[in-house]
Amino acid sequence: MAPSSPRGPVVVDTDVFSARLIPDSALARRYEPLLLGRVEFISFQTVAEVRYGALLRGWGATRLRRMEAEIARTEVVHTGPDLIRIYADLRVACQRAGHALAQREHDADRWIAATAIRLGLPLVSNDGVFLGAPGLLTESVPAR
Repeated sequence: MAPSSPRGPVVVDTDVFSARLIPDSALARRYEPLLLGRVEFISFQTVAEVRYGALLRGWGATRLRRMEAEIARTEVVHTGPDLIRIYADLRVACQRAGHALAQREHDADRWIAATAIRLGLPLVSNDGVFLGAPGLLTESVPAR
């Protein structure tokens, strides 16, 4: 759900963040108006996922430099005692609620969700796994 106002800072999920690194990405174009003018944060987990994907696909030097420039212009939130506690609390809350985010295959997603919860900011994502997660605010753009 897109916010009506105000347009404060957000945490950006890997799917939306990495879409900007793909030339002529329809996903990046869809989310650009939602992110325009907003302060963006990303989780350390997003940085790891983006770098992994680039290395796996054998990106060249130019594309890697562009990726690193995008990471550098965004505030990266690193782990620490508070984030670790929130991550564990989130997994328990999701487990008790029967939410998919509790599942092992969503470990990375949980770190990203915990980052948004820790900062008290909405998570901008195109991934439905986050919807309805306990304590997590989300923003997304409906598919056209």
